[in-house]
Amino acid sequence: MELQLIEVYVPEKYFHQIDTSLKEFPYVSYWTSLVTVDQALIRVLVRTNDTEEILNFLENQAQIIDSFEVLLFPVHTYIKQLTEEEKQQREKETEESASEIQRISRQELLGTIKKSSHITLNYTLMIIIASIVVTIGFIQNSPAVIIGAMVIAPMLGPVISIAFSSILGDFTLLRSSSLTLSYAVAIVIAISIGFTFFFPVPIESSEFASRTHVNLIDIVLAFVTGIAGALSILNRLPGSLVGVMVAVALIPPNVVIGMSIGSAMWKEAFGSMLLLIGNITSVILAGIIVFSLSGIRPVKWSEVEKARTSRKKSILFVSLVIIMLIFVILFSKKLDLV
Repeated sequence: MELQLIEVYVPEKYFHQIDTSLKEFPYVSYWTSLVTVDQALIRVLVRTNDTEEILNFLENQAQIIDSFEVLLFPVHTYIKQLTEEEKQQREKETEESASEIQRISRQELLGTIKKSSHITLNYTLMIIIASIVVTIGFIQNSPAVIIGAMVIAPMLGPVISIAFSSILGDFTLLRSSSLTLSYAVAIVIAISIGFTFFFPVPIESSEFASRTHVNLIDIVLAFVTGIAGALSILNRLPGSLVGVMVAVALIPPNVVIGMSIGSAMWKEAFGSMLLLIGNITSVILAGIIVFSLSGIRPVKWSEVEKARTSRKKSILFVSLVIIMLIFVILFSKKLDLV
């Protein structure tokens, strides 16, 4: 059973109201104390699955109560003698959780995803390093070097962020994430074009050649890796574990586009461009589906309908893009363009 500790600092005059409301939610343990004459502290130990509902309530209160603060802490160890009833309840919860998609709270997800939706110096440096290493990997025809560069998974963040913002109907976050992704793509293309002025394009490289055309199986692979990426975000797993898979689907074809353009190899550039677009849209669609199934919703009623509409439109739009890409791929193969 995963636990989290919520600390609520509330003005003393609102203490009874908040205290009464919080005790209506499920909790493991509950403590109250006075911090100052005018401020009280409520500590609530809760199961991770119950965290979001409580945070939604507290988030609403924070909008209308001054000096209202909420902190959330992970609990790594909790020792307590359990009664027979509590043991049975824990076993029941374990069985129920086995059939559900486990995730952290929407507030935690939003905080994590917002960090990866903005252009920062660290993000820029990771993109530059990854693109240089991948380009060298192609030149050396070394799968190990290419995969090694993917550990930092710099393109996973904004792609997953686009899917997440589509679920909530957060167009500000969607715009920021799209800009960050476009920025990363542009940097990778620019660097790989630059390498073609100093090194010959590895046309005979099997690693390079495999990214100059696209097959339907590549779309399936990108979709599956997108599911892995979304699940890793939901469960706060190390990004490098699935980032390798996702980045393999994103950065290498991006590098091939740049190298092909730099050498005026337009057929190869077209094939790798289709591969990149197909991979990105497949990862986004996978993220939207996983986030939808996990039950992520806005906290305000006024935003629920907007999010519902945005989710439907996003799934429809991305699905149509993928279907169009499949037709383009099949048509291009007949014309021997990819």
